[in-house]
Amino acid sequence: MTYCVGILVEEGLVMIADTRTNAGLDDISTYRKLHMFTKPGERVLALASAGNLSVTQSVLSLLTEGVEDPDTGKPETIYDAPTMFRAAQLIGRAIRKVRAIERAGFEAAQLRFEVSFLFGGQIGDGPMRLYMIYSAGNFIACSQDAPFLQIGEHKYGKPILDRAVTFKTDIYDALKVGLVSMDSTMRSNLGVGLPIDLTVIRRNTCDTEVLHRIEAGEPYFHDLRERWSAALRAAHRAIPRPPYGPGVK
Repeated sequence: MTYCVGILVEEGLVMIADTRTNAGLDDISTYRKLHMFTKPGERVLALASAGNLSVTQSVLSLLTEGVEDPDTGKPETIYDAPTMFRAAQLIGRAIRKVRAIERAGFEAAQLRFEVSFLFGGQIGDGPMRLYMIYSAGNFIACSQDAPFLQIGEHKYGKPILDRAVTFKTDIYDALKVGLVSMDSTMRSNLGVGLPIDLTVIRRNTCDTEVLHRIEAGEPYFHDLRERWSAALRAAHRAIPRPPYGPGVK
C-alpha cells in the first residue's frame, strides 16, 4: 500500500509520497516512490508511483532507456518529450509495453497488473500540468476546480484536501495541508509510513525549489502531527452537543 498526492495551485506544484512497501506483515521495506527527471531551465518532472513495485521499476527504466515513438519508430525518453501531454503519453506507452511483456507471467501466477502514477511538472515555456495515469496507460489531467490528485490509499487524506485546498491556495500552505493528509492516512493505515519524500516546484522556473525527505523524528513533522491532533480535539469540544435525546426540547 502507498499514498501519494499532487497539488497544483496557481504558484506551482507540490508532490508528496510515502516510501513504505509491503508483501505481508513480515515483509515491509522502504523504496522511493517519488522520482525526479530534471534539466534545470529546460524541464522539471516529478513522477510518483503506486502499485506493483516490479512494474513501476520496469516503467521507470523504460522512461530513461526509451520507448518506441509510433510516429517515428525511434526510441523516445522522458527527456525527449516536447510537452507534458506527450510525456504523459510516453508513460502510458511504457505501462502498456510492460504489460505486454509480463502478461503471461502475471496470469500464470494469478496476479493483478496494478500500477498508477501521478505525473506533474513543466517543460520549457509550456503549461505546468498534473496527471493521473492508470494501469491501462490512459490518464486524466488535474483542473483548477479540483486542484489535487491522489493515488494509493487516498480515502483518509481526501477530506482535509477537499476542505482546505483551492487553486488560489499559497503553495506552502498546500504543502502543509498535503502533509496533514499524509499524517491522517498514516494514522489510519499501517501500510503507509515514513520516510516521506516531497518536492515543491514553482511555476515557470523549470527547477525544483524544494526536494526533501522527512525522516522519523523530524521536529517539524512531529509538531504538525501534534498540532493537528490538538486542533481536532479543540474543534470537537467547541461544537455544541447534538440537540437529540431524552429531555431535549
